[in-house]
Amino acid sequence: MKKLFILAATVCTILSSCSSKSEAPEPTTTPEPTPQEQAQIPINLSIGNYTRANDTAFEDGDKVGIYVVNYNGSTAGTLAASGNHVNNMQFSFGGSAWTPASAIYWKDQTTHADFYAYYPYSASASTSAHSFSVQTDQSTEANYFASDFLWGKAANVAPTAEPVAITTNHSFSNILIYLEAGKGFTTETLAAATKSVKIKNIKTAATINLSTGVATATGDVATVTPWNVGEYYRAMIVPQTVADGTDLITVNVDGVDYTLASSATFVANKQHKFIVTVNKSAGGVDIGIGGWDTDDNEYGGSAE
Repeated sequence: MKKLFILAATVCTILSSCSSKSEAPEPTTTPEPTPQEQAQIPINLSIGNYTRANDTAFEDGDKVGIYVVNYNGSTAGTLAASGNHVNNMQFSFGGSAWTPASAIYWKDQTTHADFYAYYPYSASASTSAHSFSVQTDQSTEANYFASDFLWGKAANVAPTAEPVAITTNHSFSNILIYLEAGKGFTTETLAAATKSVKIKNIKTAATINLSTGVATATGDVATVTPWNVGEYYRAMIVPQTVADGTDLITVNVDGVDYTLASSATFVANKQHKFIVTVNKSAGGVDIGIGGWDTDDNEYGGSAE
């Protein structure tokens, strides 16, 4: 880092003790950077892959948090709450490049490091148990995107002036819900009906280990309203397992609720597709005709 020096000319104040002869100012020079300053290599980043608007690219204004942990020789360091080479530095995306809140540098020209990235940035991040919750109302595009959490790591990176590439992945799961016409509906009548969808009995809070990106569901269950993107509904879900027989998805059609009871295991960075067949019911109760019971005895004889 080059230091800025302000050159000042010495002015002789006219006093009784000053010489009557004018003296030329002493020449000044800017010192050369020290070897240590010349050795500093700025850390640049290139963070890519999945995120908010289209699941493939970051948007202008997105902010991530970065930790850098140095190696000790060939041994990797451990991400800690503090004392890392770089602690939770905010990087902002300007549309084509990432800019840190303040300049950061490699330790030296030889020491390797691990890089940890997470999104969205939080000034109060916890490396061992970072708290984050999905929105219970994800019916809007903004709330859906605000429910996404991304994590990535670049391991054993040698000092370089080139951007360090970090690929992030979703720490949460994604549910896609498609509605199909069952008995009493046609595709046209179901499409024309007034509909809403709820995802029930889901934990929405999580703690995330920033050294691994693993999210653990915490707290009580809640109801999530997914985003209707036209052909289907979608929502971010904290990874968790829902027990068999749980009321998971409720579809309201023209004021009548239809509920899907199902088990499910939601896995990080995976999309889970649910096809819900909506069958006509009276008062929310599905009424059908049971099959015939079969009598195993054979009856017959000669008819005269």
